[in-house]
Amino acid sequence: MSIAIIFSNKDPEIWRRELEKKLRNTAVEIYPNIKDKEKVDFILCWKPAVGVISEFPNVKVIQSVGASAEHIINSQKLSGSIILTRIVDERLTVDMFQFLLSAILLKIKNIDHYIIDQNNQIWNPIKYQSIENTVVTILGLGQIGKYVAGRLAELNFKVKGWSNSKKEINGVECFHGEKEYADALQDSDFLLNLLPLTPDTRDILDFKSLSLLRKGGTLINVGRGEHLVEEDLIKVLDSGHLSGAVLDVFREEPLPQRHPFWNNPHIIITPHIASLTNVSTAADVVAENYNRLLNNKELLHVVSHSKGY
Repeated sequence: MSIAIIFSNKDPEIWRRELEKKLRNTAVEIYPNIKDKEKVDFILCWKPAVGVISEFPNVKVIQSVGASAEHIINSQKLSGSIILTRIVDERLTVDMFQFLLSAILLKIKNIDHYIIDQNNQIWNPIKYQSIENTVVTILGLGQIGKYVAGRLAELNFKVKGWSNSKKEINGVECFHGEKEYADALQDSDFLLNLLPLTPDTRDILDFKSLSLLRKGGTLINVGRGEHLVEEDLIKVLDSGHLSGAVLDVFREEPLPQRHPFWNNPHIIITPHIASLTNVSTAADVVAENYNRLLNNKELLHVVSHSKGY
């Protein structure tokens, strides 16, 4: 029995070292340098190449090293017997909240405008917005979304949340299902997208949805690039209905140099850094799941193959 690490766009070596510390009697190998693929029963994954899992006939568990697993589901044909898991880490959740709070404050206090004005040596005070008068809608009320919604409500933002199933969060007006989607977005100053990527949520941030926000509103997308219809965002920004967008995720990463987002003055780009996995604490989760596999115990943070979360 052994562990294989299969990564794209991440350094596998630091993960191998951490896991070898925590699982001293376990072979941990980095793909494609696997001595015996038939002995691999546990795979640690991040954006694997299409079909690569089929090379391992005896794999029992595939562990995503992030909070999402759709990058695995969408690229592999997985047997229903394979257990799919993800990382749930309190540090990831707190970091995401801090990023989103920073982005909201940047916008309501007009810091983005003043950075541009400084570069052009312009002195132009603008009326700012207060937290108490700011309406924030969160799409996706899973572990991270629920935490973000609750913390923003504690700070006296007016918070709304939308999810597929009914949720109850103290201080948050919760909506659910397709029929209540438009009501959740209506008259929002900020739309924070934290949804998982599923067939139902792909392209959900389209012209119709973005137009429901209050005039002068802002989109903050930290979900997936595939949630956003990019052309529609540009149209809504050009029309003047939205004042801006903060984008941390994109359909293609790194964002191509010729992409129109780079030169759009209304868009702030960050390179998928809203919430970064802490290798040491995340490796604890991986080691725990591997030990649970060995001892025939229920694994942590199991993901539904059909739902993607």
